[in-house]
Amino acid sequence: MRQGKGWIIAACLLAGLLTGCGAWETTPSAAAPAPESSPAAGTHTDSAPAASATPETPSESTEEESPMKLTVTVNDAPFTATLADTEAARTLADMVEEQPVTLTLSDYAGFEKVGPLGFDLPASDRQTTTTAGDMVLYQGDQLVLFYGSNAWSYTRLGRIDDLSGWADALGSGDVTVTLSPAE
Repeated sequence: MRQGKGWIIAACLLAGLLTGCGAWETTPSAAAPAPESSPAAGTHTDSAPAASATPETPSESTEEESPMKLTVTVNDAPFTATLADTEAARTLADMVEEQPVTLTLSDYAGFEKVGPLGFDLPASDRQTTTTAGDMVLYQGDQLVLFYGSNAWSYTRLGRIDDLSGWADALGSGDVTVTLSPAE
């Protein structure tokens, strides 16, 4: 029985020793500065001295800040769309860079045009209230262009920048839509 207690005491001492060592490892020291968040995380700190800051080249700064654009041609009327910051929109932009996508959209309920893309995109549906000019993904494989409003669960793809002529271009009945890189 005495041997059993010895093991228990040794185990407790070892656990205490390991816990103490762990505390030393996780406590930041004055010699090691805390890691800064990356620019991709969207944070900005002014903690670094100006002299040590490396200036960004204009192309780097513009590239990170400029939104993804797409040309949405409805029948023969081109419109520029700003894409949403979603995985589905990025995937669509990559696909369109390789080859423009042309599809037929049909009227639904007097406020949207909808049609199959012919491929799936990564969906991240959220309850959304749309307005005229919104582009969304429905059920992972259908493009919806709004000229009215609706509330449903969609994945945002983008938004038409200038709605001048948008409702007229969508008109009534089926439309042919081509998605291509913005010029």
